[in-house]
Amino acid sequence: MKYSKATNYALHTMVYLAAVSPDKRLGVQQLAERFDVSPTYLSKILTKLVKAGMIASVSGANGGYKLKPSWEKISFMDVIDAIEGSDSLFDCNLNHQSDCVIQQVMESAEEEMENKLKKQKIADIAKKITVDH
Repeated sequence: MKYSKATNYALHTMVYLAAVSPDKRLGVQQLAERFDVSPTYLSKILTKLVKAGMIASVSGANGGYKLKPSWEKISFMDVIDAIEGSDSLFDCNLNHQSDCVIQQVMESAEEEMENKLKKQKIADIAKKITVDH
């Protein structure tokens, strides 16, 4: 199982925004340099986070991205869902209906992982890191 690079950048960006200052706007160029990624690629990720209601995008000379109110409630799972979608990681394709015991084991394991990721808040991790501005 592997999450995409987009999820990796999204989680790092969210934690960074929270650690720097939730009210501070940061431009896509500044964020892209921080994570050594293309601004175009990061912009696509940020657009998904905006659509999910986690960050706000402000246009103009003093524009950029910043966390939205209630950002403290955002979990790792929220970010993952915004980038990856909420489809199951495992899909039994052997036409077994819902009684497939393998599917049941996989769904149970995925549910445990999702519960752990739902409990892990971006804010909690942001408190643990030091950011050099």
